[in-house]
Amino acid sequence: MVNTLLKHALGGALLASALSAAAATQGAHVAIQRAVDMPPSADLSYSIKARQKGFAINGDAQVSWRVADNKYTLRTDTRAMVFGSLLENRSEGVIDNYGIAPTQFTEKRLRHDPTTTTFDRAGKSIRFSEGTLVYPLKGGEQDRSSVSWQLVAVARAAPEKFTTGSEWTFFVAGRRDAEPWTFKVVKRESVPTGLGQLDAVHLVKLPPPDAPGQTVDIWLAPSHEWYPVRVRFTDSDDESIDQTLEKIVKK
Repeated sequence: MVNTLLKHALGGALLASALSAAAATQGAHVAIQRAVDMPPSADLSYSIKARQKGFAINGDAQVSWRVADNKYTLRTDTRAMVFGSLLENRSEGVIDNYGIAPTQFTEKRLRHDPTTTTFDRAGKSIRFSEGTLVYPLKGGEQDRSSVSWQLVAVARAAPEKFTTGSEWTFFVAGRRDAEPWTFKVVKRESVPTGLGQLDAVHLVKLPPPDAPGQTVDIWLAPSHEWYPVRVRFTDSDDESIDQTLEKIVKK
């Protein structure tokens, strides 16, 4: 059950494409350069409510975002009652002309060995410890943790462009392959959080063609540096993970 939920990649992540589909699209992505404005360093605490086949799981996630001297680190630790640590992510790299530029993404799931995705900037390639696919590194590529923060940085630089219906595409690497992720702005909404009701921009990640029932919703709060204040993962089988902001500590 927990492993099924983990396939949705908490904290900013979703299911990877099938290997055959990934192989067909290797090298097909284009570099997209946008203006960015990095959010301030902070620790964010989230409460988590997950459901599968009527069974509820409660937990919390701690996100540590640090940016300084054109470098960044992003750590996420997701824990659930009884099970303990479900997922640990670490993304690190630099800030370049495209924004967040990962050099390495490490993921450790419950009862699984850690996996590493390497963004080889000297060799201009993306490689995976779990798999043999290799993708060209063209600029702007993200991992499954950093993509949400790149979205934040883009929104901060051009808030007037985040209007209903606008779409924002990024090329995202997972554990063994990579694919385009497109986020579409739904509308402005009021979101209940541990900080009270917050006005937020609601975006939805469009589902992949091979899994139309899978969606990711993310709410960004302009009044709080555009930090993610809620993230919801939903599957076609009525499985869901809902992550809501409880506290922000700026660093």
